Amino acid sequence: MGQRLKKLGCYILIIVLLPYVITVFINGPSTVSSSQVDSTRIKVKTDAGEVEMPIEEYCIGILAKEIPAEYGEEALKAQSVLVRTDIYEKVQAGGTGTVLEEEFWDQEQMEEAWGMTGYSRNYKKLENAWEETEGQVLTYEGALAKTPFFRLSNGSTRDGKEVLGEDYPYLKIVECPLDIEAVEQIQTVTIEALDAEVTKCDSVGYVLSIRVGEEVVSGEEFRETYHLASSCFTLQEYEGKLRITTRGVGHGLGMSQYTAERMGEEGKTFEEILAYFFPGTELKEVADIVVQEEER
Repeated sequence: MGQRLKKLGCYILIIVLLPYVITVFINGPSTVSSSQVDSTRIKVKTDAGEVEMPIEEYCIGILAKEIPAEYGEEALKAQSVLVRTDIYEKVQAGGTGTVLEEEFWDQEQMEEAWGMTGYSRNYKKLENAWEETEGQVLTYEGALAKTPFFRLSNGSTRDGKEVLGEDYPYLKIVECPLDIEAVEQIQTVTIEALDAEVTKCDSVGYVLSIRVGEEVVSGEEFRETYHLASSCFTLQEYEGKLRITTRGVGHGLGMSQYTAERMGEEGKTFEEILAYFFPGTELKEVADIVVQEEER
């Protein structure tokens, strides 16, 4: 059954990338620009309804929303590969009618965030990072990898099995000591008194479950409810209220953008950054994956 599902996903990617794949079969991969892959049009959910747009336009919008545009070239390249891989993995899993729901910034939102001058500069940076990694995706044993990312860890990334309930050999705990130096590392929120108790944490300190009154909820659900920076938190009664102290920013699984940026500053390439956070994975052209799978 698993092999049949994998085959089905492969066929779906072939349909999505059909013009590119036909050219590869006829003329060979060396005759085709990888930009043909990233110009593929996909369906995207927006406030105005479903629209079609090139993958490149959509993914640059995701980059704009998800990573600081002032980050360096190598961190932005690494992020581009992760976003591209995630989008193709979702298309492969969901079928040809997939409507992607990942939030992204359009031009108006970018201009609002960066100003007109900043928009021109930052969009070009993100576009360059995207184009310089065109068609490249992260794979594990020939299949598209899961590629989560987040802003800042508590000093270590999390284990995939503890978070997702399934073992991913390339989503293991990775040390990120530089994250501890970040200004955003420790944040405090004070709320009204609450009968709450942390009941379970993972091996690096992120809350897996917490009792609130008579109900037990996940750490991520509690984080979202109280708009916390991360689910790595402690509780403390303080002057009749509840003080919540968090460490890190984001869910903690996959690539820490902050450490990726620091690695880039130290001269590491985007390939080295990805290898550090996703050990055992391999960079490949997305169309090559489809062709290789079809030839099996």
